[in-house]
Amino acid sequence: MATKLGMLHYVLDHVYGAFMHRTKISPQFFSRGWGGKQLELLERMINQLFPEAAGQNWRPILVRPTWKTVWESKSACLREGVFRTPCDEQLLSALPPESHTARVAFLVPKSVPPQRMACVVHLAGTGDHSFERRLRLGGPLLKENIATMVLESPFYGQRRPMLQHGAKLLCVSDLLLLGKATIEEARSLLHWLDSEEGFGKMGVCGLSMGGVHAAMVGSLYPTPVATLPFLSPHSATVAFCEGILQHATAWEALRKDLAVMTLEEVRERMRNVLSLTDVTRFPIPKNPDAVIFVSATDDGYIPKHSVLELQKAWPGSEVRWVTGGHVSSFLLHNGEFRRAIVDGLGRLEWKESPL
Repeated sequence: MATKLGMLHYVLDHVYGAFMHRTKISPQFFSRGWGGKQLELLERMINQLFPEAAGQNWRPILVRPTWKTVWESKSACLREGVFRTPCDEQLLSALPPESHTARVAFLVPKSVPPQRMACVVHLAGTGDHSFERRLRLGGPLLKENIATMVLESPFYGQRRPMLQHGAKLLCVSDLLLLGKATIEEARSLLHWLDSEEGFGKMGVCGLSMGGVHAAMVGSLYPTPVATLPFLSPHSATVAFCEGILQHATAWEALRKDLAVMTLEEVRERMRNVLSLTDVTRFPIPKNPDAVIFVSATDDGYIPKHSVLELQKAWPGSEVRWVTGGHVSSFLLHNGEFRRAIVDGLGRLEWKESPL
């Protein structure tokens, strides 16, 4: 019975994938090719990151968001803020103008001071253009004195370039740009929560693509944070070269842009480029005990071997399995994601012991 149910979840992922990615409802990923000189720039920048990252000495840049209150009750407050992305000038010039200003939502309980609270930065999964879903995930954690900060990704929501349809990035370089900028912005927000607001504990989480970015942020942050990747692979290579998203990729456009004869040559180039997103190359986080992966037993997007590679690379981390596929787990297992957030934060020391 369990085998049949697992197959049903797996098939659901493929049916959803076929509907979303093999029909003409939306364009394919990377329909405008590799990104030319921008891709070369990003490959150099990311490769240069690793010697520095090995010591985790890459200091976050402090940002100071400008806030407005959306609503306020006796027990909680929701604010939205904007800030200029902390990316350096080289990266900023590669980002589309629409992505230069970052947007965040910040849901905070009012019953206790920040030093006795935790806050988790929630990063966007593929196609998550708004704050709402992640605020719904974080909302019930208010009663645990856990605040939620939601970052709108570059290339998404109000930061989406004019010519881009939905989440379908135009160039391969855009995927690396989105990741690099998200990592810098999330690290800067954690730094702000720590140094300006004084939160006692912090974490970072995300679903799918957001989980890959959360793992990178947790790895590269200079102090211990809870790191909580949900339904996430160890690398974007898995999603675009093995999982269902390979059927949403404009391989023929990429072949023409690369000026090669075979699609296998194109796929090999894609594997090489996306190896830059391999989280197993990143340093082990400061507190690997506070790393909890939540993965699905029958995920049509993320194979099990990918999850286990990450756990092997980060000794001390934990993998929790939920029954389902990628789509069904995304919809049905928010309770497990919240439990992982609470447990991950519980494995951190308070920055200052609450009185």
